[in-house]
Order: sequence, then C-alpha cells, then structure tokens
Amino acid sequence: MDSNPEKSTPPSTQSPWGKVTQPATATTSLSEIMSEQLATDLHKKEVDKYTKSLLSDPSEKEVACYIAPETSDCENDLMIARMLQMQFDKEHDEGIKRTESKWNGTSKVTVSLDNFLVSGENDDDSDYEDDVDDRKRHWDTFEASEAAFPTIPKCGYTKPAEGKGIVTKHDITMANRRNACRVMEFPPEFQTGDGGGFDMRLSNQVFNSLKRHSKIDQGRRSKMHDKSELSTSEQAVDPQTRIMLHKWFDNGLLEGVRGIISTGKEAVILHAEGGKKEDGTQLPKNCAVKVFKTTMNEFKERDKYIRNDYRFRDKFTKQNCRKMIELWAEKELRNLIRMKNAGLMCPAVAHLKKHVLVMEMISDSRGPAPKLKDVVLSDAELSVAYEQVIEFVKGMYQKAGLIHADLSEYNILWCEGDCWFIDVGQAVEPRHPGARTFLYRDCNNICTFFRRKGLPNVLSPDELFKQVTGLNDDPKKCIEDAVLEQQIKEFERDEELLVHQEPRNHYPFEHCWQKSLEENKASKEAAGLGSHAVEVEATKT
Repeated sequence: MDSNPEKSTPPSTQSPWGKVTQPATATTSLSEIMSEQLATDLHKKEVDKYTKSLLSDPSEKEVACYIAPETSDCENDLMIARMLQMQFDKEHDEGIKRTESKWNGTSKVTVSLDNFLVSGENDDDSDYEDDVDDRKRHWDTFEASEAAFPTIPKCGYTKPAEGKGIVTKHDITMANRRNACRVMEFPPEFQTGDGGGFDMRLSNQVFNSLKRHSKIDQGRRSKMHDKSELSTSEQAVDPQTRIMLHKWFDNGLLEGVRGIISTGKEAVILHAEGGKKEDGTQLPKNCAVKVFKTTMNEFKERDKYIRNDYRFRDKFTKQNCRKMIELWAEKELRNLIRMKNAGLMCPAVAHLKKHVLVMEMISDSRGPAPKLKDVVLSDAELSVAYEQVIEFVKGMYQKAGLIHADLSEYNILWCEGDCWFIDVGQAVEPRHPGARTFLYRDCNNICTFFRRKGLPNVLSPDELFKQVTGLNDDPKKCIEDAVLEQQIKEFERDEELLVHQEPRNHYPFEHCWQKSLEENKASKEAAGLGSHAVEVEATKT
C-alpha cells in the first residue's frame, strides 16, 4: 500500500440532472480598469489633436463642413427601434387583414380579427384629433373658467377652499368671466374676436352694450334681407316677378328685355320685345312692361281712387297690399281699354298678370318717347301740344267717361308731333265723389305748365273746367257742393248702419232701369228713329 497516495478526484455524475460545475470567471483588477480608461482618454486626445491640425489647413475646412461629425453616443437608437417596431406591427396587421379577407370571402356572415391587431384602427386619425384640439383650444379658457366657478348653495354664498373670505353669486370675477362666455353665444356674423385665447373678462355694462348692439345689427340685417327679397327695389324686381318674366320668355310671350325705360314712385318700366300669345295673337315688336312696385309705401294714399269706384268696390281691401297693387294694375288696364275705344291717344294694352302690365311702347326711330317736361318745343309745337291736351281732357271726360286725376307734363309723352297720355291707373269716373276735385286739379296743372312755357292765350283753370263739364256755375262752388253731398250721403249711411244695422233705403234698381229705358226711348224718338229700332236697341241693352 502506497504511503503517499494521490488525491483522487470525485467522479462526475452521469445523471443529466446532476449539478454542472461552472468555470471560474476571471476578475478584473482596479489597476486594469484604470489603464483602459487612460488608454481611451489618450486616444481621444490624439484624435482631437489630429482634427485640429486638419482644420488648420484652409483646403481641409471646406471638406470638413460637408462631413458629418461622428458621435460615439447612441441617442437615436431608441427612435430607430421604435420605427422598426412600427413597421413590424404594420406588416403583422396587414397579414391579419389578408387572413380575415380570405376567410370571409363573399360570405354574408363575416368574421372579424380586429382583436388580434397590434395597432389600433384610429392611429391614422391622430393628426385629425390634434387639429380638432387646435380648433377647440380657444374654448379651453372658458371651460376652465366654468370648472373653476364654485357652486353657490341656496344660502347665496360659499367659502373657498383657501378659507379666505366668502364668495357670492355676485362675485365680480365670476360675473365677468361668465359674461365673456356668453359673448361667444352671439350670432356668427357678430365679430367677437379670439376671446378664448386669454382670460377675457367683461363687466356687465360692456356686455349689455355688446348685446344691445348685436340685437340692433341682427334686426337691421334681417330687415335688409326681407326688403331685398320681398319688395321691389329702385331699379329691379322682386324674385316672384323675375320668375314670372322668365316664364313669359319660355312661353314666347316676350322675346327678351332690353333695359329699363324709367323708374317712378309706383312702377318700373322695362323695354321688351314682344312675341306671341298662346292663342297666336302677335304682340307689338316694342313693348313696355310696367312692373308695379310691391311695397305699400307708395300706395297708402291711393285707396281713395279705388274705394269709391263702383267697378272695384267689392274687390277693394287694405289688408293685403299685394292684392291692392294687383287691383291697381287691373284698373289701369280697364281705363286704357276704355280710352282706346274712345279714340284717345294712349298705349294699347297687350297682357296683364297680377301686378305686371304689358302694353305698346310709344317710341320712334331714336328710342322711347320723352316726357313733355323734357322736350324743347318751338312756339308752333307748343301750341299744337296745348290744343291736343285740351282736346284730350274734353274727350276723356265726354267720350270715355273718365277723369285722369293726375294729369301733368310728367304723364304726357311727345312723339313725332303728337301727345300721348299714360299713367291712368288713378283715373276715375265723373260719378266719383272726388271727380270734380280731381278734374279741377288737372286743369290747373295743364294751364300752369303752358303758361310757364310762355304760351299766350292760355285758358284759366275755371274756364277750362267749364268747357269740359259744361257747367256754368263756379267750379269751386261745384266742388264744394259735390263734397258736401258726398259727406251727407256717408253720414246718412253711417247713421242707418248704427241704428238699424243695415240700410233701410235700398237702391230701387228696377224702377231706375225702367226709367232709363224710357228716357232712352224718348231721346231716340226725338232724334227721328223708328220705334222698332228703339225696341231692338233696348233689347240689346
């Protein structure tokens, strides 16, 4: 047996679950670490020294400015990793979408794999949400202010969290900020500015002033809008009239509008080219389209010409201004037809619808005929015009049974040596209560105009009134008698209505009709006509 036996190493276990011995790791001493840092510092100093020597050369400076300096840090590694991760997630989501599309195919019942997506579907909308936040950023101040307002209990005051004093509902800071929030509720057209960009505060006095100004401005805007949409302006027509004219163009009644002839208080006169009616009637080549203005301002005092006219008494109403204007246009149409049948110089009417009247335009080769007030006439032409006007007044009263009621140099046209008479919407019959007053006023206007022009031997208004009416009494006395008679009739009618609720004395129509037939028969017999002709004419009547 050996005296110095060798130490035997323990046999390694053959079991896979046995403990594996780890090799011993070499430890680094402090001196070695210091020597490595020293070497790094020396290397860095050498590199800096070499770089400075290169930059000292002017030719190398130009090259160095295009070379990016090398950095030893890794500050961009995190960003690169995130970008790679985003790219990987995007590829993963695209694969999920392809798988989902393959599974579903054209089936009506689909399977959704959105829960397996790594990134959300609304990631692309992040920029949009940022934009929305930017647009709503000006509200942040108001929302923060409202959130900062303490809740006031029923007692009317509260104690702030700081414990200094009390805060009531009449607090100046709260009231001013609340006024600033209420300013943003004004209409959009009110320029409030960027009130949310800062802590805006408005006192009650300033807020009330702004609110009052906003209401006034809004009322003015709505009034201007309604006026431009629903009424006729100075040189235009309202939308409803415009639509009517377009329909006439489509139907061939008018070929086109060439412009505006004149504008007045009551109507706008347009120059149009006539076409054909539905029945084939040809309109004049040059037509005057009279569009009555749809505002009531110019017709407030015109009801006296219609109220006592028996032809329109049942249709007259002051409640609807548009109906009254349409009635005025119809009245002018009827008066023009009656004057034309009497052989008077007036335009021939062509068509009427609502408040638009189409008639013949008085014109010559130079264009529309001018008004008598705008024409420079010689003495001979002035004398001819005066005689024609006098004959017109007589013929209108005696033949047509009308009184112009607004005859002046403004309503007389001069065309190729003749006077043409227009604007007869206010013309009334001699039986009208104010007929004599209107007639005397016409006579006065005519005599005054021609006397001012220097025409000799001009009749006085009284003389002209007597020639037209055939009355020998004083015109003023006749007017007073007519006015007094009308007042008596109105008083009696009003008294009967008050007492009996209806007139007691009904008009004896049958008796008056028989009496008129007898008078007509007597006049025809006196003229030499046979009784048979009189009976035939009475039957026709």
